Amino acid sequence: MEIFEMTALETAQLIKNKEITAMDAVESVAKVIEQRDKIYNCYTHFDKALALENAEKAQKLIDEGKTDSPIAGVPVAIKDNICTKGETTSCASKILYNFKPPYDATVIKKLNAAGIVPCGKVNMDEFAMGSTTETSYYGATKNPWDITRVPGGSSGGAAACVAADESIIALGSDTGGSIRQPCSFCGVTGLKPTYGAVSRYGLIAYASSLDQIGPIGKNALDVAAMFSVICGKDTMDGTSMDGNPFTLDEIKNTTDLKGKKIGIPKDYFGEGISEDVAKNVLVAAETLKALGAEVEEFSMPIVEYAIPTYYIIACAEACSNLSRFDGIKYGYKSPSADNLRDVYFKSRSEGFGMEVKKRIMLGNFVLSSGYFDAYYIKALKAKGLIVKAFNEAFEKYDFLLGPVAPTTALKMGEGLSDPLAMYLGDIYTVMINIAGLPSLALPCGFDRDNMPVGMQLIGRPFDEKTILSAGNAYQNATDWHKQRPNLA
Repeated sequence: MEIFEMTALETAQLIKNKEITAMDAVESVAKVIEQRDKIYNCYTHFDKALALENAEKAQKLIDEGKTDSPIAGVPVAIKDNICTKGETTSCASKILYNFKPPYDATVIKKLNAAGIVPCGKVNMDEFAMGSTTETSYYGATKNPWDITRVPGGSSGGAAACVAADESIIALGSDTGGSIRQPCSFCGVTGLKPTYGAVSRYGLIAYASSLDQIGPIGKNALDVAAMFSVICGKDTMDGTSMDGNPFTLDEIKNTTDLKGKKIGIPKDYFGEGISEDVAKNVLVAAETLKALGAEVEEFSMPIVEYAIPTYYIIACAEACSNLSRFDGIKYGYKSPSADNLRDVYFKSRSEGFGMEVKKRIMLGNFVLSSGYFDAYYIKALKAKGLIVKAFNEAFEKYDFLLGPVAPTTALKMGEGLSDPLAMYLGDIYTVMINIAGLPSLALPCGFDRDNMPVGMQLIGRPFDEKTILSAGNAYQNATDWHKQRPNLA
């Protein structure tokens, strides 16, 4: 088996045993990137020399015994909205095409301290606004299972690079499903942590009350290992908190789900969900039941308000967050602007893509005088009802099970031609961000076109341990996560 085909924990074990080095791991991944990325377009920026330099620093920490990380020496792809000092971080947007941050995001500092190797920036929907990774300034990323289909979004590059073996593990961000939906479409595993479990310092904001950084890997154990490195309180992020600590051994040792009670919101299986997705998720529920869990359906009618609530709140926050990109302080400045008004107007008009402009306009609309009470305040009230609905569910259940998306990966262009359908594709994921809950996405089967189907396990706040343990137990009992696309 080649290094790039291994899991993060397998790779790290070889490095620990001195059978390979961190530099060997980077060389292996770099070779695949050179061969395949012209097909899949996962990366926006990849500097092999810099990656090897990072690997040498990591190897030195390992050799000197200065890191006890379970995945030390492993290369990790970084979503292009997470700041890395001196390396282009563009949010896949023309307006930040030349931006090189003067500082590292907290998660990057933690990776470096743990001897994990940041290894290039991966593609995304511009400013994380989209569900297909087609709105990127650098062009669309292709799904490794079928290059005529999208990889999902906005962390499509992160999920696709893991599926295509262009990285062993990756970091993405999730505002309304942006880690979980690409994982579902690409047949990999990803965690959207509890809001505040991972520092957002250095994550270029889309919607500050919803954004969360999280890992994408080949299985639940890799994801758990990465989460254990990046989680925790950060003085640079006032919303971050110390959650419930866990060890990998606790998760590895979960072999069954005896004593666990799982709820399935039956409202997730109504109009709009494909037959193949529903069937595979319900078969997965039977597997969880066979592992000893009690599984029960329950009603959660608030689901119908999820999409309007999410898009009103997210767009309102986006229009505020993106006002900083004005053509003056950094990033793109229109060459045809000859006065202050033109600098603002032309730089933003030329620098932002159409999807970003739509969401900025929608955000300004719902915050404007006369519409603030009618839309934004109502959305905040609906958010309170959504949080209440989950709290009531968790009084009865240890975690919830549902599909990640109502369909498998869309054909290229389908989402852009029908934006409403694309937005409705987030119906099962956005509520988790609104409520600030953790959710683990993992593969659970294939549709009739041999495209991956994903399910998600939704946990109580700061109870990542339970859903990661359940995910590992499920993956020990199945092999969907081991299925690989034909990359020949």
